[in-house]
Amino acid sequence: VAGDETEGDGEDLVCLTAEDKMDDGSVIRLRLTLDRTQGSAVFDFTGTSDEVYGNWNAPPAVTCAAVIYCVRCLVNQEIPLNQGCLKPIEIIVPEGTFLSPSESAAVVGGNVLTSQRVTDVCLAAFTACANSQGCMNNLTFGDDTFGYYETIGGGAGAGPGWDGASGVQCHMTNTRITDPEILERRYPVVLRRFSIRVGSGGAGEFRG
Repeated sequence: VAGDETEGDGEDLVCLTAEDKMDDGSVIRLRLTLDRTQGSAVFDFTGTSDEVYGNWNAPPAVTCAAVIYCVRCLVNQEIPLNQGCLKPIEIIVPEGTFLSPSESAAVVGGNVLTSQRVTDVCLAAFTACANSQGCMNNLTFGDDTFGYYETIGGGAGAGPGWDGASGVQCHMTNTRITDPEILERRYPVVLRRFSIRVGSGGAGEFRG
């Protein structure tokens, strides 16, 4: 869900809003205020749901990483990846939410799941593109003798004038999937099928 409005004198301040939900219904809510005069932005996540009992709470650094990623994607010039990128940006993440949980909260899923959903919300506020799969599609299995962990590329959301890419990692992921031949050679498994699920990107004018 996304929207926009203009505030202040003239059109100096523009407010964009967006929200999305986790699988349990927990809400990520963003109010984004852009100041055209100052060249600054405020990403305000007030209204985001409280921390959860599950393990997809995310430390504030995860939200900061998602914000800086989105900003670098949208700015039409090369920007060095450093703290200076955030100088004109204020990020508000209320304590006690699942984007700024307590020290005792479980956070293992915050980096691989919640980070993707925060990215989707930021890009939705800008109406830059449709959501991706909203997580890193984690797969893990094993026993007492081995362990296997993988993130499976799902695809990218479509944009105002283009189709999304299929079968790729996107946004906050930084891994490459294991080749099927390597998987079967190194692990006691047989891969029966590895393919793109046709039609899963929706039926819009431009497909994800």
